[in-house]
Order: sequence, then structure tokens, then C-alpha cells
Amino acid sequence: MGQAKFSEADFLDAALAVVVERGVSAVTVASVSERVGSPTGSFYHRFASRDVLLGALWLRTVIAFQKGIAAALEAGDGLQASLHTLAWTRQHPDEARLLLLYDRRDFLHGDWPAELRERVAEMTRRMEGGSQRWARAIFGKQGARETRLAQFLIAELPVSVVRQHLLRGEKPPPLVERIVRTTYEAIVADYQAGMKRHAPSG
Repeated sequence: MGQAKFSEADFLDAALAVVVERGVSAVTVASVSERVGSPTGSFYHRFASRDVLLGALWLRTVIAFQKGIAAALEAGDGLQASLHTLAWTRQHPDEARLLLLYDRRDFLHGDWPAELRERVAEMTRRMEGGSQRWARAIFGKQGARETRLAQFLIAELPVSVVRQHLLRGEKPPPLVERIVRTTYEAIVADYQAGMKRHAPSG
């Protein structure tokens, strides 16, 4: 049996290009198939619907993004985890636009096959528990304060400094690293100083 002419990745890449150029609403079976250069029948051979395609695209993107953060935290390098968003944005600007400029609900809806539903549910569980894992890696504990600080350092801070550059279609300048690094080090130092002040004496 011959190899299929159009792969799942071809359609996902085409959908990504349409999102970047015209937005999520412009992603249709017709627009994606036209981008790939395939008949719509080839689309349905790979995906049951537009919603399944969008779910798979989001899942592929977020998994690729989170690998770098997970690797940094496993190595005990919270600062590198915080800086990962900046490096990833430069290396994968289209994927970064999809992930950081759109609401995940734009992609996660519809009647999916059981396998895709489970994969998205598992990713959602991992993301919801992410801040606590980040807190343990950075501060050594996962109380409410540590979890909130970790969420800010790993997710909110780096996204905030790159978002305007993504909106303008430009790569983040070197200044953003200094902003993230300085803020990260200041917050961690302040936390550690506070722990020392409140540590029992004797």
C-alpha cells in the first residue's frame, strides 16, 4: 500500500498558517485543504471535523512548548524555565502567536474522538497542577504564596514581556531577557530573605 500523499502534520501546519494570517475563525476544512493543496476528502481521512483539527493543533503546540519548561525544572533551573518562553517565541514565532495570543477555548471545543478527549484532559490536568510543581522546584515548597509566585515567574511575567512583540509580528528584543532575569532574581531573593527573617532562632 502506498504512502498517503498528505500527512496529519501537513494539515496541522496549514491550519497554523491560517491562524497566524487570518485568525482562528478563518480555519475551515476548505481553507486548510486549499492551503495543503489537497481535496477535502483527504482532510476527512485525517480528521473527523474542523473541531478535531483545532484540538489537535492546540495540543501539539502546547506539548512542544511545555517540554522546555519541564526540562529546565527537572534540572532544578527555575530561571531557565522562566526564560524559556522568550527563547521559544523566537524559535517558533507562529506557534507562539497561536498559544499566547488566543484563548485556548478557541481551540478546545466540539465533539472529539475519545483518544483526543483524553489527551486534552490529561494536558489540562498537567497544566492545572503545573504551578504547584513549579513552586516546589523554585522555592522548595508549594504553599499558596509559593504557588502564586511561581505562576507569575514561569507564566505571567514572560508572556507579558513578549506579547506586545507578538502582536506587532516582531521577535522580542534582548531587553526582555534582562527584564525577566532581573525580576525573577529579585522575587526569589525577597522570598528567601523573608524566610530567613521568619525562621525560628536558636
